Amino acid sequence: MGFKQLSSILLILLLMKNNVFGDQNMDKAVKSFLDKHELVMRPLEIAANLAWWNANTTGSSSDFDKKEKAQNKIDEALANANLFQEIKSLKDNKAKITDPILSRSVDVLFLIYLEKQVPLDLLKKSSALSNKVEQSFNSFRPVIQGKDSTENDVRGILKNSLDSNLRQEAWEAGKKVGNILENDLKELVSTRNQIARHLKFSNYHEMQLFLNEQKASDLIKIFDQLDDLTREPFQQIKDEIDSKLALNYKIKKEQLQAWHYHDPFFQEAPAIFGIDLDGPFKKADLLGLSQKFYKGIGLPIDRVIANSDLYEKKGKSPHAFCTDIDRSGDVRVLANVKPDDYWASTLLHEFGHAVYSSNNNNIPASLPYLLRSECHILTTEGVAMMFERLTKRSSFLKAMGLKVEDSEGFDAAASKNLKNRLLIFSRWCQVMLRFEKGMYEDPKQDLNLLWWNLVKKYQGISMPVDRKSADYASKIHIVSAPVYYHNYMLGELFASQVHHAITKDLYPGKSPSEVIYEGNLKVGEFMRTKIFSSGKSLPWDELVKFATDKPLSAEAFSLDFKK
Repeated sequence: MGFKQLSSILLILLLMKNNVFGDQNMDKAVKSFLDKHELVMRPLEIAANLAWWNANTTGSSSDFDKKEKAQNKIDEALANANLFQEIKSLKDNKAKITDPILSRSVDVLFLIYLEKQVPLDLLKKSSALSNKVEQSFNSFRPVIQGKDSTENDVRGILKNSLDSNLRQEAWEAGKKVGNILENDLKELVSTRNQIARHLKFSNYHEMQLFLNEQKASDLIKIFDQLDDLTREPFQQIKDEIDSKLALNYKIKKEQLQAWHYHDPFFQEAPAIFGIDLDGPFKKADLLGLSQKFYKGIGLPIDRVIANSDLYEKKGKSPHAFCTDIDRSGDVRVLANVKPDDYWASTLLHEFGHAVYSSNNNNIPASLPYLLRSECHILTTEGVAMMFERLTKRSSFLKAMGLKVEDSEGFDAAASKNLKNRLLIFSRWCQVMLRFEKGMYEDPKQDLNLLWWNLVKKYQGISMPVDRKSADYASKIHIVSAPVYYHNYMLGELFASQVHHAITKDLYPGKSPSEVIYEGNLKVGEFMRTKIFSSGKSLPWDELVKFATDKPLSAEAFSLDFKK
């Protein structure tokens, strides 16, 4: 989209201004604005999504440069003050809009454009810093025993090695990325806060919650409730885990350090209860498993797989993502698959995001482009998490054609692992939410001390003696998905709530713990009609009530982890 074409669209809108709220029907006025928004923004967003994909799959400087430039074009288009005034006028006259889809569109437009009503140099600086830090993160490779390694290597050592010295070396090697990123990340935080203050918010954290239709007071309230709900059972399972870990490493419980747990942040449950949860997956076709499952419930992922990048390579992001390129079916997953439990569940998770998106018209093409996306971060995360949990049931694995040597033993260990994971993850999310909130409220404080104080309070792990490293900066989400992480926990609540609703509607008389969805096309139809089909046309809290007949709460989640 050239500057002249954008200017022509702006001119048309300005010429409409004098009579749009008088003679013209308000619905037609909103529809006209939406059409012009799509005309401008759709090609810019597709270009940015492709640039993001290429940057994360190649890691090349030129691709990251294209990614930054593509984002700058979007920011420039959305920063147009005259267009924002048009949107504000539409919002002020919402009472005259008769179509609820168009009324909702005005609310979404307002939030999208509001974020960019700041000086362009600030937007460009934020984009450049974010891009720089993300590229550094993706290109970083931990050095273990003198060799360049990968994040999968670090995870493998933390999961399998009984050598405390090797574990410490691997854990510290992975954390060294924090020192590399720290200064740029602090500058990025400062820049984000400048953007927020320009828009009359006290800090970036507060602004992001507002833009995502969330309130800090409501969020803290539900996380305080979760803290009360999980504190005692978490301490019980952690005592059990610590006893087992200390026995395995032949040390005392009080000698346990952060590197003695099975992932770098203690956000996953250690698999230490007698059964190798990786066993069924060591020779499994994980891609075929995912393909078979989603086809069986009427949500095929063949096109997604064809467009995806699923295995390790140099320069590629070490994590997993799903992205919708065009809101018309080009949905892709980035992964680094290995034959183990972690990647089996991760693939089900990422393909859960994929089936939510516009693939196979699950989100109807009849919706305006603006609303043709997932309702909210927490709803798409919830869908992904609900499907991810299936890998912890031998009945599901057998239905997918995998061999489970000791079904009873696997189920006992996997059930315990899942319960532990839900509890452990809830405590980890407390750290992330409260750290980001504190970081943006006071970025000049000792952020590593803040980090470790929260880790101690909510996860029961003390900072290693004389630790000077910027460990907080080694978590990629703080850079690339700011003020996002709390939605993972809200997603877990939604996952439990939807699963219980499906059980009630489609499996009467069964316990939620028995239901695995396999081969049931009605599950796909439930997801399509109750969750996917409304796109972004409902606020997230209304969608939760529509899908589950209840507001979002921890009730179903608490039943799941108690079992």
